[in-house]
Amino acid sequence: MRPRGVFVSYSQSDREPAFGIVSRLEGAGIDCWIAPRDVTPAADWAAEIVEAITAARVMVLVFSASTNDSPQVRREVERAVHHRVAVLPFRIADVLPSKSLEYFLSSQHWLDAFPPPLAPHYTRLIDHVRAFLGAEPVAPAAASGSFAAPGAATGSVAAASGPATTGTVPALIEPAQLKRFETELAHYIGPLARHLVKRAAASAAGPESLIVMLGTEIESEAERGRFVNACRQFLRSGK
Repeated sequence: MRPRGVFVSYSQSDREPAFGIVSRLEGAGIDCWIAPRDVTPAADWAAEIVEAITAARVMVLVFSASTNDSPQVRREVERAVHHRVAVLPFRIADVLPSKSLEYFLSSQHWLDAFPPPLAPHYTRLIDHVRAFLGAEPVAPAAASGSFAAPGAATGSVAAASGPATTGTVPALIEPAQLKRFETELAHYIGPLARHLVKRAAASAAGPESLIVMLGTEIESEAERGRFVNACRQFLRSGK
């Protein structure tokens, strides 16, 4: 079996959005494995799935109400966690995981993709998958406007960041500030924070600009506000 970067896990009732995700990811040059498309004819189905999960670097979990009722999905997630494969839940409905799934997903970063349509959320998914794979992420300006900072007009984050640069972090942003912003952001999105801080800092005009840019990565408005306030408090007091 040829290793794939992404394993897509889904319940049968979510087949259409699952294959839609695969289409978008592969259109962006990201190699995916999904059943039954990639199961070898006459192969041991269970063995092929376990092998594919083990060989993947990221599992994209299409999450809906039916996911909680799928023993197959639960087994796939358990295998991914056991083999230390990153799990990225793509929540297409406003439901919470069952207790059995919550045990495995409690430390994961969730991407909410509701209400429909799903199309505006695909760019954000591609960006996060690229980050997990260590590839070049989609530029922030290409992300959906639905994730803009509260009270900001479309494109205001890009404008606040000033001209893009290809060099290192601007001297205006101190290492201690970067570390604190990363720590605060990790409270909400997990280990991906390090990559996002590094990426955003390369084009931020200064600490305040960077805070606003990073805030767009947090989907909950309340949590985004807490993140921004904590970072600004650190800028004022240094602690």
